[in-house]
Amino acid sequence: MVKIQCPKCRSKKVYLLGNKKRRCSKCQYEFTPHRLPLRLTRDQWKNILNWFLLEQSSQKISIRTSPERRRVMRALTIARRVLTKDVPETFSGTVEVDETYLGGQWKNKRKTIRDKGTKRGRGIKKQPVFGILCRNGTVWAEVVVDVGAKTLQPLISKKVTAGSIICSDTWKAYTGIASRGYVHRLVNHGEKQYSDGKGNHINGLEGFWGYLKRKLVSKGGIRREKLPLYLGEYVWRYDHRNENDNAKVKCIIKLLEHEV
Repeated sequence: MVKIQCPKCRSKKVYLLGNKKRRCSKCQYEFTPHRLPLRLTRDQWKNILNWFLLEQSSQKISIRTSPERRRVMRALTIARRVLTKDVPETFSGTVEVDETYLGGQWKNKRKTIRDKGTKRGRGIKKQPVFGILCRNGTVWAEVVVDVGAKTLQPLISKKVTAGSIICSDTWKAYTGIASRGYVHRLVNHGEKQYSDGKGNHINGLEGFWGYLKRKLVSKGGIRREKLPLYLGEYVWRYDHRNENDNAKVKCIIKLLEHEV
């Protein structure tokens, strides 16, 4: 059984009050105990999360902390799951929208697949992902079934406040965005146009795609069913990139407390 300890002085000598709170017998601090998943103590979670933020593998984290590897793997899955929920509900102002594809490099495919040839650009057999970036640097991304208008435009309507300025490329799925109550600005990548000189571009989101793909490549391959968790992780890391690790750990701990 995990013993409750005082969050202020870490003393384990606490007693129950009539209002369901606890009082520390050492510093007299009153608090409401919060449970954490997997019956791991707060210190165990902090140790795991500190190594997680350094992007260490579950095996290395297990060696450096007390829980066994299987338990660490479960802890990391839970952590990634709560991170996917810590995203802004809506975006407003000037936003960028774009889609990308995630999957293994062509040179690493089996020879039987490479012999059949490949399609480049939209339509290739990789996992499509759609993203929205607000000019304050906050991003949101989600795995989608396709990049057609019937899929992307409802997501835009759900995540972007009406009246906002939406910057996109000329992909046909974005045609008609203005009729949904947005100001639509286009950049034509096909003609090597990446900015119109008036602040209309999707360079911020392109930068996030590059960051995301570098991180996923460093993992050495991720099963498709696990991709939403890793996508959520790196969206969260990107959105909190200006915070120090202590602040990030505290944020994740709060998210975990609401998960129980």
